[in-house]
Amino acid sequence: MSAAVTPEARSSSSMNHRQIIQAMSGLMAGMFVAILASTVVANALPRIITDLHGSQSSYTWVVTAELLAMTATVPVWGKLSDLYDKKLLIQLSLSMFVVGSLVAGFSHSVTVLIISRVLQGIGAGGLTALAQVVMASIIPPRELGKFSGVFGAVFAVGTVAGPLIGGVLVDTSWLGWRWCFFIGIPFALLAIVLLQKTLKLPVVRREAKIDYLGAFLIMAGVSALLLWVTLGGSEFDWVSGPSAALVIGGAVLIALAVLVESKVQEPMIPLSIFRNRTVSLTTVASFLVGVAMFGGTVFLSQYFQISLGKSPTIAGLMSLPMILGLMVSTTVAGQIISRRGKWKAFLVSGGVIMTAGMCLLSTIGAGTSFLVIAPCMAVLGIGVGMLMQNLVLAAQNDVPAAELGSATSTLSFFRSLGGAVGTSALGAVLSHRVASELEKGFGGAASGGDSGGAIPDLATLPESARVIVENAYGVATGSVFLAGAPFALLALVAVLFIKEKPLKTKSGLERLADEGEEQQPPAVPVH
Repeated sequence: MSAAVTPEARSSSSMNHRQIIQAMSGLMAGMFVAILASTVVANALPRIITDLHGSQSSYTWVVTAELLAMTATVPVWGKLSDLYDKKLLIQLSLSMFVVGSLVAGFSHSVTVLIISRVLQGIGAGGLTALAQVVMASIIPPRELGKFSGVFGAVFAVGTVAGPLIGGVLVDTSWLGWRWCFFIGIPFALLAIVLLQKTLKLPVVRREAKIDYLGAFLIMAGVSALLLWVTLGGSEFDWVSGPSAALVIGGAVLIALAVLVESKVQEPMIPLSIFRNRTVSLTTVASFLVGVAMFGGTVFLSQYFQISLGKSPTIAGLMSLPMILGLMVSTTVAGQIISRRGKWKAFLVSGGVIMTAGMCLLSTIGAGTSFLVIAPCMAVLGIGVGMLMQNLVLAAQNDVPAAELGSATSTLSFFRSLGGAVGTSALGAVLSHRVASELEKGFGGAASGGDSGGAIPDLATLPESARVIVENAYGVATGSVFLAGAPFALLALVAVLFIKEKPLKTKSGLERLADEGEEQQPPAVPVH
């Protein structure tokens, strides 16, 4: 397909610093919405499920529905960003989020709530993929590090503020849990307006065939496997008919997706990008970081509440050391990378520090002081902060501009997939160890398996039983981090083999213009 790059498109392919800052405000508002959506309901879900007369299974599905939709649609959004107007797509994802939030807020049944969470997840998948794609389009890799701290700050504020806001809304009689869904809508609408006014991107116009079959097979296959790792061990046994059906069905669908992707003209995930060594290694590392980080840290709040006896609000505040460690390391590393142009040392250091953090947290128990836990959490946060954004940077720097969307979304997809797998696998480790410790503590007099499957209410337990339960969850949480440490170590091994390449000094749009006829058809500037 031959094409020429017009002078107008070339002149519109770069934005000055002021324009970039303005556009970033809209992107960050959108990212805050995505993070807030997943954290604000954390403390509200028990009340929501009770009010809607739902079951424990309903509780699981309200959480799982958004995760499935977000993870499965990330690569689709990424590919669409390589073909169509990125600004329109990110505004569309925000609009879907608004619709999903409105439906969730007015839900009067669990079924409607679950459907609304799917819509929210699709919108969040678009925000997750497109925010970083747009950043790479308007900011040169050499300068991207300067803005990593902003991402870290938004992540930190959304993660910490979400559960606190949710708790306040639920406990305020004249507001209630429905406002957990309504509260993100003003931020989403603000983001849409800001992006419309500030984001100036050329619209790519070319003939493109959407790979509908590939998109369906990818989403169906991933959803089947995610359902297995999410519900296995709780809704059905790991070795059972439903497990076999989901694993075999998911594997067959993924195999068919690979076959389709290898033959179509415009694949959703171009298999050719995996021939790039940097993309392959950063993808593996992103998956392992997801397993180690999400799989390990998701159980810390439960540890604070059950083993240390803290309230949900205090448990949220106790996660601050890790969040602050992540934010500071992301900001500092980004500034140094932008100044010096060298990035591999931060990936290697991040791998070492993250592994150390997992090992340190594997020593915690019911009697561990928070003064000991806090530095360990900070170490883990520092390691993850050095790795997460810089893995994306390394991949974006080493792919053609026309494949920025596919490469970026692929890394986001595998990191989310790793988080889902890690949460389920390490959750099984936690449950098994809790059951074992309870059986040991009660001398076989209590059903450890049942106790391990249902979270106990400490307030209803006698003192002697409460001590046993606190100890069981403390020991088990340490085991979770010990089981997650090898994944962190494997992530370090993966980044050791990544070859450092000089950071490009042109934005994605400028590179797209330079790649010319062979890479991209003409673009029409939008003013």
